[in-house]
Formats: sequence, structure tokens, C-alpha cells
Amino acid sequence: MKNKKILMITGDFTEDYETMVPFQALLANGYQVDAVCPDKKAGESVKTAIHDFEGDQTYSEKVGHNFALNATFDEIDPQDYDALVIPGGRAPEYLRLNPTVLSHIRHFFDANKPVAAVCHGAQLLSAAGVLKGRTCSAYPACRYEVEAAQGKYADIPVDQAITDGNLVTAPAWPAHPAWLSQLYILLEA
Repeated sequence: MKNKKILMITGDFTEDYETMVPFQALLANGYQVDAVCPDKKAGESVKTAIHDFEGDQTYSEKVGHNFALNATFDEIDPQDYDALVIPGGRAPEYLRLNPTVLSHIRHFFDANKPVAAVCHGAQLLSAAGVLKGRTCSAYPACRYEVEAAQGKYADIPVDQAITDGNLVTAPAWPAHPAWLSQLYILLEA
């Protein structure tokens, strides 16, 4: 059933690959994906950042592309969607302060709909209070948020993903093949 609708919540300084790749891959596989950002409308864009692993203590950051939003945050209803995708980057740091974003995330968990989060996306899951008793991978610096939310942090290789019920998570963009494969399984279940 590829006529499923997927909501992607993103924001400025979202990680470029973690936003563009899943958006395009899901579209290429026949899903409708609505990318939204609070306080922005369809046709506007968010700035992205490219994070890379170059041997430093943490990732490096470079200016990415402008990512065009194709839906308006204030006009969406999470009940209209079959799944949620949460990219990482720095956007989750401020998106987690938005009560409507957190309410939308809780809807997907309450309805047991598929949720895919990567990298710093776990910050949103933690803030929404949906990780208690759940296994969740994330960028290693987000381990604290996962555990503070009473989740179990999955310390897996950067190119792997893990599924716990309706939740698919991964540490960073090198996990796209595993992360998207596991999301497709949930979408078609």
C-alpha cells in the first residue's frame, strides 16, 4: 500500500542527508511525504547542515542546502498520516520546545503508527515523553536524553538501525540503508 502518507517534521539546521535522503527515497518508493516546520509554510525552506565524521571528538558541521517544505505546519493534522519521520541535526534541539510538535509525536505513539528517528531526533522523542521502556538508538551525545526519558539506549554501529515495536532509530545518516529498510517493513505491515 504505497498510498500511505508520511509526515516529516523538520526545522532550520536539520542534517542535510538525514532530511533529503529519506524524503527523496520515500517519494521514489511511492509514498506521499509532507515536510513541515513550525512557523513556516509550503514553498518556504529550511536551512540544512552537513555533518561528517572526520576523526574529531564530535562531528564537523558545514553549510548544507536549502530544503523546500511542501506542506504548512499549521494546516496538518497528524491523524491524516500513517507514519512520522524525524531527521536529526540541530533542529530537534529547538523543535523540542514546541508543544504542538511534541503533541504530534505523541499522537503517532498513542496510535501505534510507525515512527522513524535518526541521530538527534531522539531529543524530540525524549521531550515528548515516549521513550519509557523503549529501545532507541541515536547519536552518542544523545544517550543522556534517551536514558533520562527512561529509554534504553542502543549503542549500535553508526551504519545500523534498530526497531522496537513501531519505532525505528539509528545513530546517524550512514545507517540510511538499514534505517529505511526497517521503516519500509513497518510501513507495509
